[in-house]
Amino acid sequence: MTDKKLKVGIVGGTGYTGVELLRLLSIHPNVTLTAITSRGEAGLPVADMFPSLRGYVDLAFSDPAKSNLSDCDVVFFATPHGVAMSQAQTLLDANVKIIDLAADFRLQDKAVFEKWYKMAHSCPEVLSKAVYGLPELYRKQIKSAQVIGNPGCYPTTVLLGLAPLLEQGLIDFSAPIVADSKSGVSGAGRKAEVATLFAESSDNMKAYGVSGHRHHPEIHAQLTQLAGNNQADADVQFIFVPHLIPMIRGMLSTIYVKLSEKAKTIDLQALFEQRYQHERFVDVLPAGTLPETRSVRGSNQIRIALHKQAETGYLTLVVVQDNLVKGAAGQAVQNMNIMFSLAENTGLEVVPLLP
Repeated sequence: MTDKKLKVGIVGGTGYTGVELLRLLSIHPNVTLTAITSRGEAGLPVADMFPSLRGYVDLAFSDPAKSNLSDCDVVFFATPHGVAMSQAQTLLDANVKIIDLAADFRLQDKAVFEKWYKMAHSCPEVLSKAVYGLPELYRKQIKSAQVIGNPGCYPTTVLLGLAPLLEQGLIDFSAPIVADSKSGVSGAGRKAEVATLFAESSDNMKAYGVSGHRHHPEIHAQLTQLAGNNQADADVQFIFVPHLIPMIRGMLSTIYVKLSEKAKTIDLQALFEQRYQHERFVDVLPAGTLPETRSVRGSNQIRIALHKQAETGYLTLVVVQDNLVKGAAGQAVQNMNIMFSLAENTGLEVVPLLP
């Protein structure tokens, strides 16, 4: 990568992940924001909608039909499912790289995508070449990718929490993996909806998607792939229950796994520390401690704690992240850095906000 700045476009810049991308990219030293599209807000200065960006972003939203995204080096899609795949081939033909923050390129199985998202996949040939954008697992593939399916927020916590165990074949699959996950209200997106009104979500907590959540097949597919690398006959059973909690941003996943006999002879704390020792954005906490969501607020950091349940043979993992940063926009920028051979932490050295 030369010193030339990347020309970056964002499709769908009016949602929470869109404004988070703008926050991070506006001060990225290797980026020139070139286009930010919105059908409904075309012509409106970005800073008029998001006052926090005043003095940082001087662009106005543009109509997607009139934005020349083909001039960009990379385009981020912070849009509903289905939008990125409708434009992907045109951009690829213009040698533009794509990072999709929706689900269009997360699931390699077209039939599974269509079952869960209730729409036909319009570019399976692009899907087959897309890379799942979890840097700590697929850095080499991301580096040479043209299309990235940015992981979902819940999957990021679950997969990074479990990866060291799966890579070493340390889970007993006779019992299901259970993930009890909780997200702030921003995970539902920036839209008018009764369930996310202040009077509905404040002073309240609830489970949702218990009988089936769209992130379930994404997590299951990745768990199966990771497990299969060491246990060809692994039959991964996975139970996932998401919850909405009364805060704006943040995510906490508590994960329960039954350990294999092999795992009982291994120092798991040391295993996790060694696995992530060179990962700038994964922090394995000291034994006996517990992470809090406020310890990662506004940052691209993910923190993991291990607690062995000696009498049951289970391990409890507690994982926290900011759902809008490492769970979405920050991870997308991390992927961009890798794709263009920039230092992976460029533009992402944000100290968490506290209090």
